[in-house]
Amino acid sequence: MLDVKMIREEPDIVRAGMKKRGMDPSPVDEAIAFDQKRREVLKEVEVLKAERNKVSKEIGNMKDAEDRQAKIDSMKEVGDKIKSFDESVRKIDEDLQNVMAIIPNIPDEKVPEGFTEDDNVETKRWGDIPEFDFEPQAHWDMGPDLGIIDFERGVKLSGSRFYVLSGAGAKLQRALISFFLDLHTKQGYKEIYGPFIVREEVLYGAGQLPKFRGNLYKDHEEDFYLLPTSEVSMTGLHMDEVLDEKDLPILYTAYSPCFRREKMSAGRDVRGIKRGHQFDKVEMYKYCLPENSPAELDKMIEDAEACCQLLGIPYRIVLKCAGDTSEAAMISYDLEAWAAGCQEWLEISSISNVGDFQSRRARIRYRPEEGGSPKPLHTLNGSGLALPRVMIAILENNQQEDGSVIIPEALRPYLGGLEVIRKEN
Repeated sequence: MLDVKMIREEPDIVRAGMKKRGMDPSPVDEAIAFDQKRREVLKEVEVLKAERNKVSKEIGNMKDAEDRQAKIDSMKEVGDKIKSFDESVRKIDEDLQNVMAIIPNIPDEKVPEGFTEDDNVETKRWGDIPEFDFEPQAHWDMGPDLGIIDFERGVKLSGSRFYVLSGAGAKLQRALISFFLDLHTKQGYKEIYGPFIVREEVLYGAGQLPKFRGNLYKDHEEDFYLLPTSEVSMTGLHMDEVLDEKDLPILYTAYSPCFRREKMSAGRDVRGIKRGHQFDKVEMYKYCLPENSPAELDKMIEDAEACCQLLGIPYRIVLKCAGDTSEAAMISYDLEAWAAGCQEWLEISSISNVGDFQSRRARIRYRPEEGGSPKPLHTLNGSGLALPRVMIAILENNQQEDGSVIIPEALRPYLGGLEVIRKEN
């Protein structure tokens, strides 16, 4: 959430940011109107309260009972007006917050113009695209042939866009999760294991609500939502807290299953295990001083890159255009892995500097060492990395002509020394 002071004093910057994202900027005018109305009502309330305080002192000094009672009666009317104005302020506050909640973060000046992924800008490539002297298979053919991915039983259990991993497939997924967590803890992140169910307020603080309500799985009786990403819970960890500047930056990493109601149509983009309603992910998250967040973003990108480099996965980095950037983020980079069977780049991490957008919504501040009032801090998040697309890249890029798959050397200790996945009987 943006600072209402910025919307009040620099509305053109906020409008320009929304237009850059391809959004209607009219909510800015609504917010300004509610803010103005709120300040006008508060001014009237302050006048009435000052009058009440003044008369209360006079009443205490009055000796005539009738005059005192008359003053008391007149103050009842003032009290009723104050109560009415307080209710008006409460309602205006609610309207203002509702409008503020849909105004996105302002894109960083580095963010390119554009509205779709086609307008994203490639900034880096690493690794060689694998070449084969045979026709490489896609994972949706390889998985069933190897006996490690079962689409039919996944559909039987839960419907379309679900699948079952078994044998070496299940072990590979578990190995990747452990590998990523171990790597990130070595990089300085503290591992967190939290609930996979969160309250609505936590989702609001992370910026998932109100926009993504239709994509979330909610308990039909309680205020519980299944986690769409552990970014949400790691934002909520310090909700309503004031942190000490000396403790910043704080770095967290966490594994979680993620649940999202993907709005998907049939076609090549959703074939196999690329996109589903349930998937696993390891997340990186940072709390830091505002002036340090650009450098922390660069370091988080390097930390995600290390995952791919150690696994030998070719990847590219793209700077997302304004219209393709999350509304909570100031700037985002996608890390995309090459998949030789699909013959496409698959997003396996989105790394973002969110600025103080989440900390304002979740009421997270830091106490400056030199003293003074607590201030909003900056938060950053990034996948490190998202499954199952990493699995797709490993399976498709390391496949052999006989249908087997060579395991990246860095993963072998996590698989009991297994070097090759072969067809299971």
